[in-house]
Amino acid sequence: MTGTEVTVVRKQVVVNAGITQAFTAFTERFGDFKPPEHNLLAAPIAETVFEPRVGGHIYDRAIDGSECRWARILDYEPPDRVVFSWDIGPQWQVETNPDLTSEVEVRFVPEGPNRTRVELEHRHLDRHGPGWQSVSEGIDADQGWPLYLARYAALFEPES
Repeated sequence: MTGTEVTVVRKQVVVNAGITQAFTAFTERFGDFKPPEHNLLAAPIAETVFEPRVGGHIYDRAIDGSECRWARILDYEPPDRVVFSWDIGPQWQVETNPDLTSEVEVRFVPEGPNRTRVELEHRHLDRHGPGWQSVSEGIDADQGWPLYLARYAALFEPES
């Protein structure tokens, strides 16, 4: 592996919310901060659903009713952590073979009664196989996890 090949991407953000509120917002309001332009469907996204249980999915539902299940919930431990698969391959298509998917762990760490550090680790990127570096570069770039986390943190800011 060269220095440019990163198999783990780590990002974090501190939000102005207690741990339970931070966890609940991440899971129940995932569609409120997931960029709508991040869409594998032919039609615009009507909603993104995060099913809050092990064995559940994260999926997009388009305005035409079509659905794209792009993640599986692997661990669900409110309010401390959630782990989900990333079933999107290097060609930005849904990957149906679980052996060729990476995983995302999100940990919620209290920093006070109304402050929570949200630590995101997207790991095992090399499992995506040939071209996996494009997945790593995409999620690490400004339009990847940093954009998700910035929009997530904004949920807790007062309306201006």
